[in-house]
Amino acid sequence: MKSKKSSGLLQQLVFVGPSTIFFAAIIVIPFLMGLYYSFTNWNGVSGQVTWVGIDNFKQILTKDPDFGKAFWFTVRFTVVGIIVTNLLGFFLAYFLTKPLKTRNVLRTIFFMPNVIGGLLLGFIWQFIFIKGFSALGDATGWHFFNLPWLGDATTGFWGIIIVFVWQTAGYLMVIYISSINNIPKDIIEAAEIDGASKMQILKSVIVPLVMPAVTVCLFLAISWSFKMFDLNLSLTKGGPFRSTESVALNIYNEAFQNNRYGLGTAKAIVFFVVVAVITSLQVKLTKSKEVES
Repeated sequence: MKSKKSSGLLQQLVFVGPSTIFFAAIIVIPFLMGLYYSFTNWNGVSGQVTWVGIDNFKQILTKDPDFGKAFWFTVRFTVVGIIVTNLLGFFLAYFLTKPLKTRNVLRTIFFMPNVIGGLLLGFIWQFIFIKGFSALGDATGWHFFNLPWLGDATTGFWGIIIVFVWQTAGYLMVIYISSINNIPKDIIEAAEIDGASKMQILKSVIVPLVMPAVTVCLFLAISWSFKMFDLNLSLTKGGPFRSTESVALNIYNEAFQNNRYGLGTAKAIVFFVVVAVITSLQVKLTKSKEVES
């Protein structure tokens, strides 16, 4: 009996041990260290670390309007981003599950932006907004192309939205395609025999049966939107006058530009708690809407 237990323990150590060690080294220990530094005024460089208690959190909540401004920008960006990205991803998936000759090519084209790194994608679109749109505006005379896409708070916001949706909608499309293809054909055929229109089938059959995919896609879109950093840095750098600064960029600037690592880590902890609560509520809400096929 003891030999069986020791054999089982040895197997667990061999197969689970390395991943547990790596998880602890890469995730758990840095998180706990960050939690500790959030209660200090460490500048990220010196060996002197002074404990300040909850002073960093008090400053964030009462004396840091820039963080509040960045948080409000991130909330607006997240709301618009998750709605547009999921709607576009779903309808792309809906039409690309139809018997089209070019659907495989179109799927590849729509998914490709997700393969490109965020910083590189941001610099490509920066060139498009500044040089490409300007050339199109001169050629067509359309005022739309001559807008200050990265030089104004409003257009900068929508510029980042455009690039974010262009990058991420294709990934969500793949998840929705998989979910739609898994819907039993006999259910849709039964609805058609009963005289349901395409819109009724979409609303009453397809949408309820892809709710598990909606749960996953909403979770991904929320986490991507809240954590958006690379596009923000490469497109606007938070400008003009920090009007398009996301929370992730604000944390980066606080920790690595202002050399206030303790305060930056405290902001990251607050950000982590908010995102964890929102995503948990979202998963709970959408899973309650799921139905079985």
